[in-house]
Amino acid sequence: MTLATDLAGLDATAQAELVHSGEVSATELVDAAIERIERLNPQLNAVALPMFEHARDAVRTGVPSGPFAGVPYLLKDLVVEIEGTPFHEGSLFLRDHVSSYTSELVTRLQRAGLVVLGRTSTPEFGMAPTCESALYGPTRNPWDPAYSTSGSSGGSAAAVASGMVPMAHGNDLGGSLRFPAAACGLFGLKPTRARVPLGPEYGDAVCGWAVEHALTVSVRDSATLLDATAGPMLGDPYPAPPLARPLLAEVGADPGRLRIAYSPRTPGGALGHRDCVAALDDAVGLCASLGHEVVEADLPGLDDTVGAAIGTVFDSATAWIIGYWARRLGRRPGPDELDPLTRAYWERGRQVSAADHLLAVTDLQAFARAVARFLTGFDAWLTPTMSEPPALLGEITSTREEPLRAAERGASTVAYPLVVANITGNPAMSVPLSWNAAGLPIGVHFLGRFGDEATLLRLAAQLEEARPWANRRAPLHATLVKCGDPQGC
Repeated sequence: MTLATDLAGLDATAQAELVHSGEVSATELVDAAIERIERLNPQLNAVALPMFEHARDAVRTGVPSGPFAGVPYLLKDLVVEIEGTPFHEGSLFLRDHVSSYTSELVTRLQRAGLVVLGRTSTPEFGMAPTCESALYGPTRNPWDPAYSTSGSSGGSAAAVASGMVPMAHGNDLGGSLRFPAAACGLFGLKPTRARVPLGPEYGDAVCGWAVEHALTVSVRDSATLLDATAGPMLGDPYPAPPLARPLLAEVGADPGRLRIAYSPRTPGGALGHRDCVAALDDAVGLCASLGHEVVEADLPGLDDTVGAAIGTVFDSATAWIIGYWARRLGRRPGPDELDPLTRAYWERGRQVSAADHLLAVTDLQAFARAVARFLTGFDAWLTPTMSEPPALLGEITSTREEPLRAAERGASTVAYPLVVANITGNPAMSVPLSWNAAGLPIGVHFLGRFGDEATLLRLAAQLEEARPWANRRAPLHATLVKCGDPQGC
């Protein structure tokens, strides 16, 4: 086996340990990751904007001896920018854009020793639960390339699930990190609101719904990375509650006997797909076997008023996104520069008044208080992550004739209310505990209490130990695929 293949089986922490011990150099880590991307990306279309020379230049100048010294990393092509490099947010509207500043998150990632190799595919402005934009085309799932990675962090999910890199950036405004984690068999933690800064360009985004973090293979990588990136930036509008100790210290710590609520029902009262409900049942049994109290209970307050308010905020958010970029670029998008779904959302969003938006925020803040009261009686709320297994590519797409088709079909795959964590600001996570008979991953989802990533990470590490998932490899994984041929060379 080659070094590139050997390294593909290690998480980011293990790769960094090789650099710290002198067994492998940062240059070797980066070159090995580039080799894996070149080998696998033609089949998966996960990396949309390679930045290989940028990465090699960074290594030549010397990487910091942080927790991830020399470890290769990919940025999702959304929100987070690097000065002087292309940045498109999956949109033809931005296809010629080059960033004029570097995000604070990138500075913190680099300080931790990570080396950015490129940008991963995303649907236009992160709007759909699949990665199939007009600009980048479809990203394929390493577990079966006929299927979607979900979205909107699906490019990053495919890159990690295939072993191109051990972890990659994702962001989450309504489940966009956790859905692809479930679809690709990865661990996906959505941090507490304002845990990771969005500056210098943004104070918060969409009432605090949007958060930044990563898709990882291991729980320890997620905890260590959040330790390295957490904390307010000067001038942020508000901070997240302080952590009692580093989150890595929670990995392996005894979670105690937790009280976990669960529900198989979507907000409308229907059950999800049988594979998703079976994954939930399995997770309930596993949690009970680990000594936790598990109680069936539906989340209160998810009524039509809340649903309408979510739609209002989402529509106004789309109008804000297009308005922001029109102002920054100095022009409005042309008739063929937006995907049909984005244009439909934009047209709807321009009809939302300031009063409508603030009334929706009022309703959602009342709902958030109901969730907080509910979680005084529980440590977490458990559901399936997705309401269907990953969809076939092409199913969650729109046309000019049917601009909302992607939203309508996509909604059937993501009917469980992961957006609750964005509305409330609470941390949440998707954990890869099950696979269906077709070999596709089926994740389960835990909503935690506000500011309490610690409890979620203790539980996640316990589940990871009881049901290890890291050695379960996708058919299109760098440890299995040679020369771009799944059957070998």
